[in-house]
Amino acid sequence: MARKTPTTKPARAVKPATEAKPAAKPDLGEVRAQIDGIDQQIQALIAERARWAHQVGKAKGKLAAAVDYYRPEREAQVLRRVVDRNDGPLSDEVLVRVFREVMSACLAQQEPLKIGYLGPEGTFSQQAVHKHFGHSAHGLPMASIEEVFQEVAAGNADFGVVPVENSGQGTIQVTLDLFLTSPLKICGEVELRVHQHLLSRSGRIEDIERIYAHPQAFAQAAGWLRTHLPRAEKLPVSSNAEGARRARNADDAAAIAGESAGLVYGLKRVAGPIEDRSDNTTRFLVLGRESFPPSGHDRTSLLVFIRDRPGALYGVLEPLARRGISMNRIESRPAHGHLWQYAFFIDVAGHRDEAPLKDALDEIAGQGDEVRVLGSYPVAIL
Repeated sequence: MARKTPTTKPARAVKPATEAKPAAKPDLGEVRAQIDGIDQQIQALIAERARWAHQVGKAKGKLAAAVDYYRPEREAQVLRRVVDRNDGPLSDEVLVRVFREVMSACLAQQEPLKIGYLGPEGTFSQQAVHKHFGHSAHGLPMASIEEVFQEVAAGNADFGVVPVENSGQGTIQVTLDLFLTSPLKICGEVELRVHQHLLSRSGRIEDIERIYAHPQAFAQAAGWLRTHLPRAEKLPVSSNAEGARRARNADDAAAIAGESAGLVYGLKRVAGPIEDRSDNTTRFLVLGRESFPPSGHDRTSLLVFIRDRPGALYGVLEPLARRGISMNRIESRPAHGHLWQYAFFIDVAGHRDEAPLKDALDEIAGQGDEVRVLGSYPVAIL
């Protein structure tokens, strides 16, 4: 019997691929109309938010001043939700900055916050004030970090912003020393990417014979200066903005400072950024007169005076390690009034009022060491 050859279905003809039609060019007038409509909605919602923010003030009752309305833990929670919700296309940093300014303006309805900082106008400290409190806060430039501490303690400023450490040059020792005797509390932190620029009146590097800058700025740009201006005289000043203020008076003078200082004092950029490390970042602390509740993601700064005995430092650190508490920083400074005794500044994760840090602090205090909580505050957001 002959074998039947199986029949096969004829192959389906493959249609040649058609090129995708280019998207229709949007109508510019229609796009602008859509943007105008969205802008109107945004403006209406900002106004509504401001009215509700004013209701928060009324709900709290009659308070003495703007500082009584400000709650850093609440602000941190709002900004973290902004980051969590963000699906682009704008970056987290951009959205946080926008919302920070909205909250700053809403708070200023009661009364603008007065914020002390190391002046004059144009310093990185002023930039840190704007980053943390927004531009609706009223900045108070001070002549020194010590004056910032004094004015906040006296109530002439609601808060203060002071530098505490740089990623390349380490700790700002004067800030730590002031905490040894100050009653102020740390209630926030700011991390600011620092870009140093060489600025002068003429804008020509060949004219420069002397340079004004804060000692930290000279250290951050030491390599660049050795290469490009090895013979220029280096004159230390109290702040980079003060250096810019002086440099504006002569063509042969220059300053190392941020771009904002150049705008304030009418200087041209000679070169920049000139810092030796591209990740150059300064951490600032926000000073206040009271403590605040947990925000959900906090850091605590401790000042520990340790008695002279074997294993004293271990006795402080072991209760933290046993409870899995991360230590972010430790720094020692001579204790004022006690020869050859030292105070330790320690940054740890957590809030003083929440376990496990609360339990660890109780155990450390039980050993007889003096432990001062300088403050528990929200971890810096961007």
